Amino acid sequence: MSALDLAYLAVLAVISSGLASALIPPKRRYARALPFWFLGASGLAAALAGGWALLGDVTVTDRLALGLPWLKWHTRLDPLSGFFLILLGTLVFAVALYGPRYVREFGRAEKNPPLSLMGVATALFVLGMEVLILADDAFTFMVFWELMSVGGYLLVAYQHHVPANRHAGFLFLLLSHVGALVILIAFGVLAAFGGGFTFDEMRAADLSPVWATAAFAFAFAGFGTKAGVVPLHAWLPEAHPVAPSHISALMSGAMIKMGIYGIVRVAFDLVGAVQWQWGVAVLILGTASAVLGVLYALMQHDLKRLLAYHSIENIGIILMGLGLSMIFFDTGHEVLGTLGLVAALYHTLNHALFKALLFLGAGAVLHRTHERDLEHMGGLIHRMPVTAFMFLVGCIAISALPPFNGFVSEWLTFQTALQAPALDNGVLRAIIPITAALLALAAALAAACFVKAYGVAFLGRPRSRHVSRAREVAPSMLAAMGLLAVLCL
Repeated sequence: MSALDLAYLAVLAVISSGLASALIPPKRRYARALPFWFLGASGLAAALAGGWALLGDVTVTDRLALGLPWLKWHTRLDPLSGFFLILLGTLVFAVALYGPRYVREFGRAEKNPPLSLMGVATALFVLGMEVLILADDAFTFMVFWELMSVGGYLLVAYQHHVPANRHAGFLFLLLSHVGALVILIAFGVLAAFGGGFTFDEMRAADLSPVWATAAFAFAFAGFGTKAGVVPLHAWLPEAHPVAPSHISALMSGAMIKMGIYGIVRVAFDLVGAVQWQWGVAVLILGTASAVLGVLYALMQHDLKRLLAYHSIENIGIILMGLGLSMIFFDTGHEVLGTLGLVAALYHTLNHALFKALLFLGAGAVLHRTHERDLEHMGGLIHRMPVTAFMFLVGCIAISALPPFNGFVSEWLTFQTALQAPALDNGVLRAIIPITAALLALAAALAAACFVKAYGVAFLGRPRSRHVSRAREVAPSMLAAMGLLAVLCL
């Protein structure tokens, strides 16, 4: 068995999860749990396959007799896709632990669609992400990119009787398709010069600097829409709060990282020769996303919306690392470029862990109190002490405080920015310290925001009847949060 075969097993397991949701009668005792068991197996297999490829420096390719008559499905598992499979698989496994008890209340509400729809949509959502990471041609990539978007839409609009959910679902689907069209244009440029739609043919394309820039610009705009980069972020604070909380964890922790995967794959692999001008644009947009995301978050009273805006902030921090990496690589500083790329990828993983932890914590609070407004909470540390501790770990990690993971990746990003004197370009030496100062501002504001959020929600006294009667959530939900908290440490 190869690492790619293990990844195929992950895909088969998630398909089995969807089939179990659709085919098992809902009154059976195991109807709610079995799809999550398959989902957990898929997450575990994906993480193991990714670890095999990344730690073993393995690259495996395959061609499947599926797809169009003149274009079969090409798959590839290499260290980059392995890294993102580890990220995705870890979160899917945690969500599979958390989900069975959490979704129980969704099945009890008369206005909600059946839980089988949520199970099928979750399987489609995860299936899309798993296969697009493995895709090695534009056709396969776009089919499963769209499958991820359609599955996400069904989950955002699951409680469609609520107008806010319908609006958020429409906005999510609209911007997802606009982004997909722009990605198609980027692939079209690469295919035109490479002579085909496989990624190997695109890698061999002989691009002039102008056409390379065009391909990157289209790819960055399309993938940046999914990642929630300012000013393409409008869907994110609407969709994440209204989705079920375990889905919010997957959306913020994994789905928006597919945008980061696409940017890295196109810029560093398919196009190959990055240009420092791209790095400047990515650095500026990343800085704007980091600062504006945290400023918007500070104004929120809805706990899940607050977390959604912090996803924009952290995507900005990731893009700052990528931008610095592009600048240093093109100016001949390969070690510094590598440092920036490591900082960006490590923060991608770290954000997935602590943001999923925070969304699962927010889901636990919502599950027991039926409150999302911070002003109606208070005193939960006495009613839900384990959840409060787990949420505190997430708050410390996202605030970039030691000894948790958020500190290390933001510190690496600062270290990269502080190497600006190595550059010969005076304009770059002036711009980069300014962005580093704004990153420090965003980090300080994030800490202030989570001091407020944690203090208002968990400390003091209860400010509503539901909160005063809250109790701790089920052990399986605590186990999922505990796994992510340990990984943050």
